[in-house]
Amino acid sequence: MSGVQLQSASPAFAIQGSQKNECSVTTATGAETKPKKKICCACPDTKRLRDECIVEHGEAACAKWIEAHRLCLRAEGFNV
Repeated sequence: MSGVQLQSASPAFAIQGSQKNECSVTTATGAETKPKKKICCACPDTKRLRDECIVEHGEAACAKWIEAHRLCLRAEGFNV
């Protein structure tokens, strides 16, 4: 799977993913921060993909999207 790797001016974050398919963010410092958004408003792209997959194929077939959404939420500071 080819992904696009982006790095901000701050070395604290490395973002990987391919357009709207994934949201994987790791922190270099490992420090926990308080979420800046409500969980319902965080990661709308991965949430939409996860929800659509579950409706069409069932939860068991969508582990990839569920985990991608969890990773995105964790990157936003949520403990899920």
